[in-house]
Amino acid sequence: MLVLAAEAGQVHLTSQTRIVAAVLALFFMLMILELIRRDRLQERYSVIWFIAGLGMLAGAAFPGLLEVVANLMGVRNTNVALFSVVLLLLLGLALNFSVIMSRQAAQITRLAQERAIEKALAEKRAEGANGNGASGEEPLEAKEQSL
Repeated sequence: MLVLAAEAGQVHLTSQTRIVAAVLALFFMLMILELIRRDRLQERYSVIWFIAGLGMLAGAAFPGLLEVVANLMGVRNTNVALFSVVLLLLLGLALNFSVIMSRQAAQITRLAQERAIEKALAEKRAEGANGNGASGEEPLEAKEQSL
């Protein structure tokens, strides 16, 4: 039982597994570059994914690196360390994209409001040019300033 517990912390990868992992990591990084080339992914977001690909490549090239990470985290099992690191990275990505979506939602709202004001002003000018303007209403510019 003690032998199994001692071996649970060590990473054993065959050379074939390491090659497959390295090829998958390289394929992932090439896919990121292709998405950038086709303007499907912006460069500022690609850095995060490229770093993830480099991490995958480093894990394939140096499987003992996961043992070092597990020791730094104070975890006995390297699987727990790997799961924890991946979970933290995914939570960080989710938070990052939530912040981006919130910022874009605020920008969309502001742009829609500005467009509505511009459209109302254009309609008011068109009515004024046709001589159909109402005399008892508050000017639209005063309404705009009160917003």
